[in-house]
Amino acid sequence: MSELTDDAHQRSAMHRTFQILRALGEQQREGARVTYLAKKLGLTQATTHRLLQGLMQEGMVEQDKSKIYRLSLDLFCLAAQAGAVNDLRSLARPALLRLNASLSDTVLLLVRSGFDAVCLDRVEGQYPVRTFTGDVGGRVALGVGQGALVILAYLPQAEQEEVLHYNLPRIRHYNVYDEVYLRTEIKKTLALGYNAKNSGLLQGMAGIAVPVFDRNHNVVAALSIGTHDSRLSEERLPIVRDMLTREAQQLSCLVNPFDPTLRFPMHSITAGTVQPIA
Repeated sequence: MSELTDDAHQRSAMHRTFQILRALGEQQREGARVTYLAKKLGLTQATTHRLLQGLMQEGMVEQDKSKIYRLSLDLFCLAAQAGAVNDLRSLARPALLRLNASLSDTVLLLVRSGFDAVCLDRVEGQYPVRTFTGDVGGRVALGVGQGALVILAYLPQAEQEEVLHYNLPRIRHYNVYDEVYLRTEIKKTLALGYNAKNSGLLQGMAGIAVPVFDRNHNVVAALSIGTHDSRLSEERLPIVRDMLTREAQQLSCLVNPFDPTLRFPMHSITAGTVQPIA
């Protein structure tokens, strides 16, 4: 009987510990005091303080001079190690293969890297195409091409403004991507949930892209189809869009926000079987 009681007590303590970690995660930017956590979780201040002290001893929680608690860097390091098990490129590969088999078009996975989008993976279709990123490892400024534009459109407002400010001078040589055009396309992308173009700078080429999010609903990548303009007619576009959207939604449920691929996409590429272009 005593062993059962001890086991139940341990489970209860563990449950409370994870409640505190989750509550701190929700307040990571502002931090939280003992009083806030106790009230939120329905615990006494003494119990909350004891659990916090235990987490601090294990290096999972830290406290500043104002007695504000936050999750520690050590905890984020552990989360990053968990993210390394199933990186974005590995998770997305089956989706790319399914889309390629169903559509016979070239399928690309683009991921953000600073002010650019990098081609993290690509499966060639039956029809030769040209894309802004070229082969795996190629990059293009955020906003140029469907995939890079989708990523830009779903960035938080402040980040989006920073990217626009930095990238507009970089892409003036295209003679198409001015500020009015990009802002119009961003608004249209957010309204539709995708970006598609049947003709553009790459003559005869067409593309459509949808966003991929992590489990915190931050945009991290885009699934994109590159094809000939004749293959993205008004009749076929909804079919392609729906298939892309379905795969992107399934993928978004799996993406770990701490996946190292999201911070160092080139490391993921060079570690794989396909080498980046020079």
